[in-house]
Amino acid sequence: MGDDLQEELAVVRQQIDRLDGQLLELLNQRARYAQQVGEIKARHGEAGFIYRPEREAQVLQRIQENNPGPLSSESVTWFFREVMSACLSLEQPLGIAFLGPLGTFSESAVTKHFGHAARLMPQISIDDVFREVEACHADYAVVPIENSTEGLLVVRWICC
Repeated sequence: MGDDLQEELAVVRQQIDRLDGQLLELLNQRARYAQQVGEIKARHGEAGFIYRPEREAQVLQRIQENNPGPLSSESVTWFFREVMSACLSLEQPLGIAFLGPLGTFSESAVTKHFGHAARLMPQISIDDVFREVEACHADYAVVPIENSTEGLLVVRWICC
């Protein structure tokens, strides 16, 4: 009976390994396309407009609508946000100033919205957060906003 178990597992694990190889190739192909988008934007004078939150929202909404499961929409959203974050970082990692230190709810909001490939820039005051963006040291700012209807933290950003 143990041999049957091992044989069945070996077959499924080979299928997983083969699929992982295909996923790796597809992820790198997506990254190459993202680089082409950056090159096209640079040729047309839009090199500074790498991150488009409205485009990201459209992609994530489409992914959620087309998700047949068994992965939850939350899981696939997280995965695709990280893929997009990694692809953006190939062009230029987004610098995100936020009210620090590391390990706070603000950092959590940054990584949830921008992914783990973003360049984290914790600041000691909200004024410092906005100064980093005004000085073009950061691309976006994330600050906590007190809000009795939406909870403790709302993400807001401004462009340099």
